[in-house]
Amino acid sequence: MNTAKAAEASQFFSQSYAEARAKFLAAAEAAGLDAEPHWHPLLGREGERLAMDLVRQGPAKARKLLIISSACHGVEGFCGSGIQTALLSDAGWLAAVRAQADLAVLYIHALNPYGFSWLRRVTQEGVDLNRNFHDFAQHAELPANPGYEEIANALLPAHWPPSAADEALLSDYAARHGEAALQQAISGGQYKHELGLFYGGRAPTWSHQTLRHVLQEHGAGANDIAWIDLHTGLGPSGHGERIFAGSAQDPNQLARARAWWGPEVTSLSDGSSSSAPLVGLMWSVIERCCPQARYTGIALEYGTVPLKAMIDALRADHWLEAHPEASEDQLRRIKQQIRDAFYIDTPEWKQALLRQAFEAAQQALNGLEKSHEQQ
Repeated sequence: MNTAKAAEASQFFSQSYAEARAKFLAAAEAAGLDAEPHWHPLLGREGERLAMDLVRQGPAKARKLLIISSACHGVEGFCGSGIQTALLSDAGWLAAVRAQADLAVLYIHALNPYGFSWLRRVTQEGVDLNRNFHDFAQHAELPANPGYEEIANALLPAHWPPSAADEALLSDYAARHGEAALQQAISGGQYKHELGLFYGGRAPTWSHQTLRHVLQEHGAGANDIAWIDLHTGLGPSGHGERIFAGSAQDPNQLARARAWWGPEVTSLSDGSSSSAPLVGLMWSVIERCCPQARYTGIALEYGTVPLKAMIDALRADHWLEAHPEASEDQLRRIKQQIRDAFYIDTPEWKQALLRQAFEAAQQALNGLEKSHEQQ
C-alpha cells in the first residue's frame, strides 16, 4: 500500500455527517455543479439541518443515467459520502463523464441523513430503509419472519450487555438451523417489532417517499439507468462485494450486471452473497418510478468487522434506543461501537474503498455506453 496515496484518500472522508455534507457540497461547487437539497424535517446530532442532497452532472434529460447513492443505512454513510466526494474531486472522472454523449451522473448524498448524523443504521422512524419498499397500500399482509420471532427477546434483552442465557439461545438456534439461517432470521427483515433489528416499517418512510420523487424527476428522460448503492458491514475488511441489485425474476438484469462489473457479481437469491436474502429492497422502486428505462445495478458492499461484531453493535444500538435511562458512558461506548462496526477509520481501508469504487464507476460508464449503442 502506498502510504502517501492512503493518506491522500483520507481527505475525502469525515468524522461526522455535518463534516461529510460540507465536503460533498464543497466538491460539487468546485466542480461547477449545483446541489439540490431535500430538507429533512428533523435536526441532526450537532443541531445541524439534515438533507438528502442531489448533485447532477450532465443533461437534464440524458438518456443514460448513472446513480451513485450513499447512506441508505445511515451510519454507513461515512463510506459512501467519502467515495462520492472523491469522485466529484477527481478531474479524470469528471472528464470521463463529460466525454460520453447523452449521459448524466446523479449523486444522491445521504438517503438517510438522520441515521447518518445520529450514528444509527435506521431512519428516524426506526426503519431499515432497505426493507421498507413495499406497496403498503396494496399488500395488507407483510412478509412474516418466524425465525426472528423465536429469537427476538434474546437479541434485545431487558439488560445490556446480554446474559449468557441470551447468547446460548442464539447459539442453539444456529446449532439447530445453521449459521446462515440465524443470519437470515436476524437480518432478512421483520415487520412486527418496531424497536427491533431490520424492522421494515408499516408505511413508507420519509427517505422512501423522497427517493421516489427524486427518481421520478431525474429518471424520467432515461432509457438506461445504472445504480451503484454504497454500503458497509458485510464481508472481509476493505473488500467491496458487488451484489446484484435488481429483480431475481429478470435474468437479463443479472447477466448485464455480470457483463458490466464482472462474473464475481453475487446474488441474494442464489446463496453467493455474504448477505442473506432480503425483502422490501430499495432498488425495486426503480422499475415503478422509471418503467421506461432498462435498469442495471449493484450494491457495493465493503467489509468492516466480523459478522457477529456487526450484529452485536446493532443489538446494542437498538437496546440503547429502547432505554433512554442508559448512562452517558454507556451511550458513548455504544455509539462508538456502532460507528466502528460500519466505518474503519484508517487510511488503508479508505484507499481500498476508493480504488474499487472508481473501478466500478468506470465500468458502469462503459456498460451504459455499450448498452445504449446496442439499442
